[in-house]
Parts: sequence; C-alpha cells; structure tokens
Amino acid sequence: YQGIETLQIKPEDWHSIAVILYVYGYNYLRFQCAYDVAPGGLLASVYHLTRIEYGIDQPEEVCIKVFVSRKNPRIPSIFWVWKSADFQERESYDMLGIS
Repeated sequence: YQGIETLQIKPEDWHSIAVILYVYGYNYLRFQCAYDVAPGGLLASVYHLTRIEYGIDQPEEVCIKVFVSRKNPRIPSIFWVWKSADFQERESYDMLGIS
C-alpha cells in the first residue's frame, strides 16, 4: 500500500469509524479481505476504501486494518455502511471464522 494511508483500528471502534469515513466521502469499498497474521496468532481484516468525487483527478484512498484474536474473532459488520461488504465479509467468515 505504498502511498496509501494505513490505519490500525480496534474492533470495538470500527463501526463508528466506518460511519465517519463514509460521511467524509469514502463512498466506495474497493475490497475487504482477511488473513492469518501468524500461526496461532492474530487474524486481520483489511478494508480498502476510496473517496470518489466528480471532477477529482486522483481519488483518495485509505486502508484500514482490524486485528482480532482467534479466541474471539468478532468485527462489527459494515454492510449497513457499504453494501458491497456483504459477500466479502461472508467470505472472511467462511475462510477464517471472522464474524
């Protein structure tokens, strides 16, 4: 993510921050994915958001990473903010159990 602001967010803060980002114009969820950080360690969910506006040559982007423990892999859904998260979040649940 060279040149893209990357933020690490606590799971309990994610929904509020997602709403704030949407209000500030980050209107497109480019992708959401999840990965296993280390064997027996943390799991991570990554959200790549883009702010697309008419008349702007270069859209603004931000990458959000949310880390959770394997014992409690729960991250609030952002489906109600970006509808495109639906399938992607379900895939993270199917592959890694992040709900």
